[in-house]
Formats: sequence, C-alpha cells, structure tokens
Amino acid sequence: MHLDLDMGKYAVFVWGAYGASAIAIGALVLISLRAHATRKKQLEALQAAVEDKRP
Repeated sequence: MHLDLDMGKYAVFVWGAYGASAIAIGALVLISLRAHATRKKQLEALQAAVEDKRP
C-alpha cells in the first residue's frame, strides 16, 4: 500500500483542516461524555427522590 501524502502548495490548508476537524470531533466527544455524566447523576437523584416518597 502506497500513501501519497505530498499535497504540494495545499498541504498547510489540508493538514490544517484535518487538525481542526480532529479538535472539533474530540471536543464534541468530551462535551457529550460530560453531559451524559451530568444527566446520569440527575436521573439517579430523581429516582432516589421518588423512591424516598413511596410508602
């Protein structure tokens, strides 16, 4: 398998676009994981509150 990574005068643009995309995707993954953890804690608190009110 031969990879031709020579992009000539467009290399800065192409690699910059790859880098920006990787950073954006990584940030979205981190934001999603943090939101999931927050929502999970909220759900557990709500479920505990409901269970405490049951007779």
